Amino acid sequence: MADNLVRHPWFNLHPKGYPHECEAWQPTGLAALRNTLARGPERPAIHYFDGTLTFGEVDRASDALAAAFVESGIRPGDRIMVQLQNIPAFPISVFAAWKAGAAVVPLNPMYRERELSFYCRDSGARGFVTMEACGEEAKKAIAGSDVQTLITASELDYVDAGALPEPLGGCHRVAVDGARDLAAILRQYDGEAPPDSDPGPDDIAYITYTSGTTGPPKGAMNTHANLAYSCSVYATAYRLTPDDAVLALAPFIHVTGSSCLFAAATLVGAPVVCCFRFDAAEIMRLVEKWRVTYTNGPLTAYIALLNHPDVRKRDLSSLVKTLSGGAPVSPSVAGDYEAVTGNYMHNTYGLTETTSPGILTPLGLRGPVDPDTGALAVGFPPPGSEAKIVDITTGEDLPVGELGEIAIKGPNIVPGYWQRPDETAHAIRDGWLFTGDVGKMTPEGWFFLVDRKKDLINVSGFKVWPREVEDVLYQHPAVASACVIGVPDDYRGETVKAYVTLKHGHETETPGEFIEFCKERMAAYKYPRQVEIVDDIPKTATGKMLKRQLREQSSS
Repeated sequence: MADNLVRHPWFNLHPKGYPHECEAWQPTGLAALRNTLARGPERPAIHYFDGTLTFGEVDRASDALAAAFVESGIRPGDRIMVQLQNIPAFPISVFAAWKAGAAVVPLNPMYRERELSFYCRDSGARGFVTMEACGEEAKKAIAGSDVQTLITASELDYVDAGALPEPLGGCHRVAVDGARDLAAILRQYDGEAPPDSDPGPDDIAYITYTSGTTGPPKGAMNTHANLAYSCSVYATAYRLTPDDAVLALAPFIHVTGSSCLFAAATLVGAPVVCCFRFDAAEIMRLVEKWRVTYTNGPLTAYIALLNHPDVRKRDLSSLVKTLSGGAPVSPSVAGDYEAVTGNYMHNTYGLTETTSPGILTPLGLRGPVDPDTGALAVGFPPPGSEAKIVDITTGEDLPVGELGEIAIKGPNIVPGYWQRPDETAHAIRDGWLFTGDVGKMTPEGWFFLVDRKKDLINVSGFKVWPREVEDVLYQHPAVASACVIGVPDDYRGETVKAYVTLKHGHETETPGEFIEFCKERMAAYKYPRQVEIVDDIPKTATGKMLKRQLREQSSS
């Protein structure tokens, strides 16, 4: 035990009863569904706006779609691209793909023909399920590819056409020539089921594409074993039960949405609440209606909720299991969230390659704030996993307290990238995933995420971490959101530039005020020399701020 505490000092941080190890509760994602079905097919599986689908209904629909997949030529080991918003068709399509023995390639609904063509070619997919609104782009993208069947789904499926939820008010159905309608398929194949082609733990559940700092996107191969372990970790760390209600705050196409939310809900037999796309007012309404208890989303989603004019009028107190990840969490935003909702925001850290959970703060613990960097702790490795800090250049282990690259090892780590052996060998060495993120660990075992290695700003030889500047900006009462980048500077090499959006009622502030605010609180080389006030900061579909796009804009 003493040796374990030297290697894993965070064991002493574990809450009472928290295990050192965690075995997957079920061997595969499909086994999790079938185990929940055995305990009661009438349990609610999906709350889509005000409607509900049971696990039995989801199972029957995915059986029908799987039968259609097989009849169209899908075989075990094939790939099916799923380009859907947070609608019931997503879990139905995923379960159907697995029942047909296929892997799922989740894709962003914002992708256009050029991007979709790349994913068609790179994944070698033979099936494609997309939104009706994306159908024309998808149809052009699959020309000359291996895709044999194109299916379109609508956000209007599973809602009452006579009483559309407000976020769907402007939506309408779109017919796509050459594509099959999902609702029609489910009617045609209702009651049918595919031949038994259940995947095993080592089979691929998802090929989740992630962008590197250079080169084309690469597909992380999230196996069923990776997924089963990861959702079991979340269920263990946040004490999930069938009595919970899970809010799909993160998109299902993202590893957080698919593992932390969708898969974890399926595992414990809890309903997942979804509403097409993020809408702050609708999210708050649904939290109240379904008494949502558990969610995970990017910091930008919580900022949008906190900045909604009605947030203090809504009852969000049921959200006792609130998580955030995907980008460093500002302590000031976490404090504001707790002041408004009464609930603590549990910081987490993970990547596509860790199938979501890499480091997390379990329920009941509060992470400290690092006095040197001002970062809020992201937690410590989940049961059964390890983490360490290594030298950014050499990869050698670093002493406790030093800044370096975060490396993670455990059952959550993907075996590699789809058809990218060189990328796999670079990122995963001796079972350790070298994340490209910079952090530190305390002697007690708390880990802090400082920033992305690629986002480091070099000002006259001094290192500036954007997150630290962003945290100071968030302390200003007028700042709704902030994003900091480095821009070329003839004298300093790089200088610090900040983009900020303003809260309602604070439209008179000037860039100079924010510069002075930071100047009073930071070393001279750290505070931003340039501040640009914008209406919105570009983000990915998962809510991460697009710093690369801002850097390109600044250099053009």
